[in-house]
Amino acid sequence: MSEQYDFKTIEEKWRDFWRDNKFFEPDLNDTSNKTYYLNMFPYPSGEMHVGHGRNWLIGDAFSRYLIMNGKNVLNPMGYDAFGLPAENAAIDRGIHPKEWTFKNIETFRQQFRQWGVVFDWRRELATCEPKYYKWNQWLFIEFYKKGLAYRKASQVNWCPSCETVLANEQVVDGECERCGTEVQKKELTQWFFKITDYAQELLDDLEKLEHWPERVKIMQKNWIGRSEGASIHFKVDGHDDELEVFTTRPDTIFGATFMVLAPEHPLVAKITTDDRRAEVEAYIEEVGKETDIERQMTERDKTGKFTGASAINPVTGTKIPIWIADYVLMGYGTGAIMAVPAHDQRDLDFAREFGLEVIPVISVDGKDIDASNITEAILQEGFMIKSGQFNGLAAGKETISKFITFLEEKDLGKGEINFRLRDWLISRQRYWGTPIPMIHCEKCGIVPVPEKDLPVLLPDVEFLGKKGLAEIPDFYNVDCPQCGAKARRDTDTMDTFVDSSWYFLRYISSQNDDKIFDSEAVNKWLPVDQYVGGIEHAILHLLYARFVVKAIRDLGLINFSEPFTRLFTQGMITHQAYRSKAEGRWIPPNEVREGNLHPKTDEKLHTELAKMSKSKKNVVAPTEIIEKYGTDTERLYTLFMGPPEKEIEWNDEGVRGGSRFLNRVWTLVQKYKDTIKAAPIEAIDMDKLDKRDKQLWHIVNEKIHSVTRDFEKFHFNTSVAATMELSNELADYTSSCENKKHELNAPLLRQAVETLILLLSPITPFVTEELWRQIGNKDAVLKQKWPVYEEKALKRDEVTIVIQVNGKLRDQFQVPADLAKNKAELEKIALEQIQGRLNGKDVRKVIVVPGRLVNVVV
Repeated sequence: MSEQYDFKTIEEKWRDFWRDNKFFEPDLNDTSNKTYYLNMFPYPSGEMHVGHGRNWLIGDAFSRYLIMNGKNVLNPMGYDAFGLPAENAAIDRGIHPKEWTFKNIETFRQQFRQWGVVFDWRRELATCEPKYYKWNQWLFIEFYKKGLAYRKASQVNWCPSCETVLANEQVVDGECERCGTEVQKKELTQWFFKITDYAQELLDDLEKLEHWPERVKIMQKNWIGRSEGASIHFKVDGHDDELEVFTTRPDTIFGATFMVLAPEHPLVAKITTDDRRAEVEAYIEEVGKETDIERQMTERDKTGKFTGASAINPVTGTKIPIWIADYVLMGYGTGAIMAVPAHDQRDLDFAREFGLEVIPVISVDGKDIDASNITEAILQEGFMIKSGQFNGLAAGKETISKFITFLEEKDLGKGEINFRLRDWLISRQRYWGTPIPMIHCEKCGIVPVPEKDLPVLLPDVEFLGKKGLAEIPDFYNVDCPQCGAKARRDTDTMDTFVDSSWYFLRYISSQNDDKIFDSEAVNKWLPVDQYVGGIEHAILHLLYARFVVKAIRDLGLINFSEPFTRLFTQGMITHQAYRSKAEGRWIPPNEVREGNLHPKTDEKLHTELAKMSKSKKNVVAPTEIIEKYGTDTERLYTLFMGPPEKEIEWNDEGVRGGSRFLNRVWTLVQKYKDTIKAAPIEAIDMDKLDKRDKQLWHIVNEKIHSVTRDFEKFHFNTSVAATMELSNELADYTSSCENKKHELNAPLLRQAVETLILLLSPITPFVTEELWRQIGNKDAVLKQKWPVYEEKALKRDEVTIVIQVNGKLRDQFQVPADLAKNKAELEKIALEQIQGRLNGKDVRKVIVVPGRLVNVVV
């Protein structure tokens, strides 16, 4: 009787083996065969669930594969540890965010250990540690010296209760996600990074990112939003002021019948007439409660107010009314638009809502159009009408160019390139973040903290909650480093995206206290060869990291322009969530009764396939799986459950299936380990193998080929499937030997089993390390070379063709390899072989897949 698969004992035996033996500690001086692999570092939020695990298991499996392929692999670890969630948790629990954060970091370390996920722990960092954020501050000052960091007044989402700026994502239904207070719009003087200086380069360099997902590049391209057009000046009637607009269609200016300003536009107060002032101000206050995202929703009802003022259309001389409306944002373009309702649906909807004039200036056939008949904006190209000397010209690039020349000659405007991208607002009014290293002096102005005084430490005080550094006089009362007078330290902290915009550079010399990083080593190891993380970071994190790398390059510290050569975005793992509408709460899946019923009543619960989250109580804890089935089972199922770039549902039956597979592999090896240990290690000569041995040897090499190919493409699910097929073949081979149908070839069996173990090892390292030793090997799996297939062994003399009836497997047959592509011959053989099992049913159709199967439809 073979010994049982005791996964608990096995996993505890090997849990620290790889770290203790320094398999994941590369020599950074050796760059001859280096690979820098990196997962986006996590926010330490508590305990990771199996959905989080997918990211780390991908990274660990791929790193093990690379090590076995002779790569010098750097796979470091750190924590994106500052930010609002830690403050929220600290407030809820009455503890300091530092205590909460480091407690979670320790939980993460233990979970990584339990998963068998190993990093180069020598390089571990946390962004909340002074030795890290010192260099955030140093970088800020360098940017300030270069004009890349500056202050200006800006409209922000403001929570009057928390007394802090909120990002759009932190405003839910017009309320602060933290406290539920109604959010206001407020103008504050804030710090910005001048990312717009790099807008064109950020756009152009997307073409160089050949190994990035196309959709990520498209998202960034749209976010940067390069537009070619014209800047046009409209005089305000009765005022000395002008309104500047940017438009990509200056050729439609003859059809501009009104103007719309953002409610926050600085001229609104000045030009609004007294009889309109009260309703305009009330509207501005109402709009101040909306987020920019809400204001841009196209399906919303159009709202707005007439200011009472008019502008002069510069080409027609006609007075056109000036309105304000929430769909125009001050943060985009100039905060003013010329509205051409005949050729823009949003403008048309607004014009129809408020009875404004519509003048079509482009006609598909060049004929005049009755404006009253226009129900949808005319977006097709055609010919210019009602456009003065431009009538009859074909609308398009050439005519737009003529309009721009006309505007420039008349000094009414100029050709311009515009970007949707806006400078990066980095100021936050909270405690748990990197203090901005600037001092405000009445005499000297804004003064950077001297480098010798960095880091500016967060004050080690009892956590005060929502108001942050602005309520700590001992922090902000300082002397000016230039003149010595009383001054005030800046009390804003940095956006946590600053922390994550360069951390991958710091890993190379994370313990260096003398400089931000070792430039020589960074230039050898960077860019990161493979970066992995969620698609939700496609824009902000990845765009900011690209910008900061380019800015650091221009500081002369690095010689490359892009941070990540290859990018892989993994999909989320979802799980069924159950909600009681009667009680207004989510029910844990393990409490739900059959038929999706409430555990205590007969209420039919609302079901939803959702991202795992504590709030929806649909989280699957790794400890549940590991306790019952083992770490290797969780690793196997997580990587087998589907393509890693796709969103996929967690399925408990799939976990059980993974467990059964590992038990089969274990049992097979236990049965033949003595035979394998005794077998000589010798090269397999395919020409000397009999037919059955050749079949096994072919499949061994076929699976080496397919698993290797799939690992390179991150197709871990099909890699696992291939090892399962190899395991099945081994079971069939040994069974035929046991039944005396074939004589067992011990050296061949040894190579086949060793190959199975090595191919599985990156995915299930615990059980494979144990099995590797049990069959007589003394060196660690990670010291072995990744299996290499023989090209000759991939070519079969015979091919197995499956026979299906109505899609169900019924039989199979072998044909010479040269016949496997002959559809007519395959159909003939299949029909002859299956005829007696059709029970007189008529054959309606025969589907032949050459080299694979024949499906008989009856």
